[in-house]
Amino acid sequence: MEKIIEFQNVSKSFGDLQVLNKLDMHVNKGEKIALIGPSGSGKTTILRILMTLETIDAGHVVIDNDFLWHQKTETGIIPASEKHLHHMRSNVGMVFQQFNLFPHLNAVNNIVEPQILVKGRDKANATVQAQKLLALVGLEEKAQHYPHELSGGQQQRVAIARALALEPKIMLFDEVTSALDPELVDEVLNVLRVLAEDTDTTMLTVTHEMNFAREFADRVLFFDKGQIVESGSPEDIFTKPKESRTRDFLKKFIREIT
Repeated sequence: MEKIIEFQNVSKSFGDLQVLNKLDMHVNKGEKIALIGPSGSGKTTILRILMTLETIDAGHVVIDNDFLWHQKTETGIIPASEKHLHHMRSNVGMVFQQFNLFPHLNAVNNIVEPQILVKGRDKANATVQAQKLLALVGLEEKAQHYPHELSGGQQQRVAIARALALEPKIMLFDEVTSALDPELVDEVLNVLRVLAEDTDTTMLTVTHEMNFAREFADRVLFFDKGQIVESGSPEDIFTKPKESRTRDFLKKFIREIT
């Protein structure tokens, strides 16, 4: 299969804390990946690096056969220019824990405006696309509502639609239900399930919702201390993990692991 993301010997520290330790990983085009593991194991840092919100200390990151944080020149590989980073960002969309909707815009215009600003679309076409995406996330009837008139789950679904409107090759989801009341979690996870089934977009999600990870993912990566401890199908990871650290972590969530 063709790779769309590669981390090649990537390290990242915050002060004395090493968050990624010579990480090697890859994601194939169209794959749905769940990143699981204890807090502080480097999962969210990976997403933030892909979104160019965090730099790397060593190694290389490749997206769709092009370096992310570096550029090839006639004289060798050099650090990426801002122009190169701007170009590479167009490949990636991210949905955060917080919804970050524009409070002065209604739901449909929260999806329209980024298309105009980033993609250069005219308002009519952007509005048609926004309405399609609101229907996809089950909010077509809330198009004219402002963020303060929406529940947290509805706001997060608008945020997902907004990210999809920019048509990224890769979608990143960072604990997208962690800020929601428990009764609102399922409505957001159901949208992600639909996206996983109905689109060929490559998706990476960081989640502590183990049942969701099991249903959503083609492959599950268990992280600890900045490295991949174990990688496998949901069936393998959740019913017969090989590594003791994986088993110890999952015992908190899944009783059938012994």
